[in-house]
This record gives sequence, C-alpha cells and structure tokens, in this order.
Amino acid sequence: MQSVVIGSERSEVGLPRAMEILAAGGSALDAVEAGLILCEDNLADHYVGTGGLPNAMGVVELDASIMVGSTRQFGAVGAVRSYPNPISIARRVLERLPQHCLLVGEGAERFADENGFQKAELLTEEAKAIFVSGLKPSTDSVEGEATPAQQGDAQYRETALRLVHRLNPPDGPWGTIDILALDRAGELVVGVSTSGYPWKYPGRVGDSALPGAGNYADIRYGGAACTGRGELSMRAVGAHTVVSGLARGLDPDEACRRMLQDAATLPDDFRAELRCLALTPDGRHGAAAGKAGGYYAVMTESSTGPELHPRAML
Repeated sequence: MQSVVIGSERSEVGLPRAMEILAAGGSALDAVEAGLILCEDNLADHYVGTGGLPNAMGVVELDASIMVGSTRQFGAVGAVRSYPNPISIARRVLERLPQHCLLVGEGAERFADENGFQKAELLTEEAKAIFVSGLKPSTDSVEGEATPAQQGDAQYRETALRLVHRLNPPDGPWGTIDILALDRAGELVVGVSTSGYPWKYPGRVGDSALPGAGNYADIRYGGAACTGRGELSMRAVGAHTVVSGLARGLDPDEACRRMLQDAATLPDDFRAELRCLALTPDGRHGAAAGKAGGYYAVMTESSTGPELHPRAML
C-alpha cells in the first residue's frame, strides 16, 4: 500500500516531513506528530502552537488530539498553557495514560511536566499585536481562512471586546491545522492542533480536543477532521458524521459536504466558516467548505511537494 498524507490549509509546513517518515516505512502516528510539530513551531502561523492568538486574558491556550484508526484509541489535551507542542503531549496521553483520553488545564500541564516536556513562552510580540488590532472592525473573518466575514464574525468580535474589557488582559483570525496519514501497513491516524478562538473565555476547549467532533478515525471506513467554527462541529459531531458518511459509501467530498449541510441548519449567532476533510483506508481523499477558495494539501510517495486541491463547496 502506498502512503498518503493530507492536511488542512497551512499544513504545507509539516506535510513534507510527514511524508518523509511514511516513505521510509515509518508509522502514520510518527508522521502525523512530526508534521504537526513543525506547524506548531511555525511562528508565522498564529492559529497553532507558539505564536498562537491568546484568550481574553492575553494568555495562549492550546488544544490538540490524535486518534488511531485501527484501535480508535484517542489522546488529547485542552487549554494547555506554556507548552509549545500539545500534539506531542496528546500522543503521550494516548500511549502512557491509556485509562484516560483527555486532560485539560493544570492536569495536562502537570502530565507534560512529568513526561519531560519543556515550558516556553507562547505569546509572541507579533501575535500580541494581532490580538489587540484584531478587535477593531474588520471585513475579514475571525476564523482565519481568508474568507469574507459573516454576521457571526462581527457578533463574535463585539462579544469578545466586552469580554476582554471585563477580564482586563495585559496591554499589548482563529484556525486549526489537521493532518491525516495512511502508512504502508494500512494504519490511519488523524491529528489536530490549534490555539482556538482568539479572545476566547479562559478554559474554553473546542472541537479539536474532542473525539467525534474535530477528530475521528476508524480504519474500517476512514478518518476525518474539522477546522473553523468548533462549536458547530461539536453540535453536529462533525468528524464522526463524515466518517459515518464514508461508512454508507459516500465519497470523501460528498461525506464532508453533507456534514456541512447538516451543521448549516443549526442556529448560531456566531456562525463562521466550518470546514472538514477526509481520508479513506484505500487512500481516497476529499474535503469541503462553505465558501469558495478553500483548499487542502496532499502528498503521496511520488510527490515532490504538497499538492493543493480545491475543497468541494457546500
């Protein structure tokens, strides 16, 4: 079986490293973690890892998860502060704390310290400047995928501004990265990492850390992951709904599109872009978005670099 790795927008930083591991006969688990680490360490990306946009108190909190398709084992962390690579902590939860799936806040940080992870300052000066200027009126979407703002984006900014003033943060657009990999042995792994909504209430955990919402993998049918408006993905059980569509015989694009159709029926005053992508055990892939311009990246063992594919439209 030929290896395949796919990723959401901005995953191109990590996909070549992931494919390097897969092409050498490495595991999907190693490939997904390594690819997402590079994304988390990319200081130019303000939606994951170091340089992520902070919560309403000016503190960066990170979520991540990883899921193995053959066993449906799941490891995740939420609202982690001061540790730059939450995807690696999530993997350690999966492997070294199998009695649990998800650790959050101080517990996740204690676990990270016990496992030798080093602390670091996550809030960069550039992210801090974006955090402050981003509260001004704008025609850009908050969710970070370069799409025009919807009414929900404006409502979110207004609500966030009131929250920021109430919590009195220090002086001083959100988006998730998904990577899905299929290795030569036929294992399928899905990983997700994010800094979540900017200006979020401290302790907010989004869909990225939740099985079935932002991340799901079942080797019988495929894997899926979501980006964008996480609260909608949680309510629609987005990733699991996509995999259920694959189980019914839908192709990946159509499975993703139908999940977005369902999510679009939910009332949400803070509605913003929601996207998803999927990979099957035989290497087929697809993705969908609510607006034009979305893409996802793909690499196979014969690729010379990430190949960009348009997402299907809702």
